[in-house]
Amino acid sequence: MHLKVFSALAASSLFLTACSTLDSRPNQGPCPAAGSVYEAQRVVMLDGQGDQYTNIAYTGEINGVRLFCRYLDDNPIEAQLEIDFAFGKGAAATSNTQTYNYFVAVTRTNRAVITKEVYPIEVTFRPGETLTMREEAIGRITIPRADETISGANFEVLVGFELTPEQLEFNELGRRFLLQTR
Repeated sequence: MHLKVFSALAASSLFLTACSTLDSRPNQGPCPAAGSVYEAQRVVMLDGQGDQYTNIAYTGEINGVRLFCRYLDDNPIEAQLEIDFAFGKGAAATSNTQTYNYFVAVTRTNRAVITKEVYPIEVTFRPGETLTMREEAIGRITIPRADETISGANFEVLVGFELTPEQLEFNELGRRFLLQTR
């Protein structure tokens, strides 16, 4: 992944969402913060013919992130993650099926990435469908702790799309689509 996104991970440009425990016993501390990295929260795939609206093949957006966790004593933090996605199919799409790649990274708050996993998500659009929603769940994330004095507040779980350098630049510049006027 592009170095700037890792910097964004460390800087934690977060879209924060829910945090709760997996069962009714209280944690000894809070769950890690969870959210999406702003610069990698959306992906726009163009057909290579420019960045007009008619050249959009596929889009993806992360709409929500929820983390549920559990830890006691000096045990690692065990977490589950739910991610809400919206996917779009544009006029330049060549198929009803598209595979998107997204990452889940565990970081020390405002510091280095501890672990990062990349997950593919295959989306199939029904005939005539241009937008579909999807929820993905990551069943188990283990976050190591040195001892029982380290709380979940020292960590973040961040998600985002794997982007090409061009897609990242498109997002960083806040570029939008230019409608064809002819």
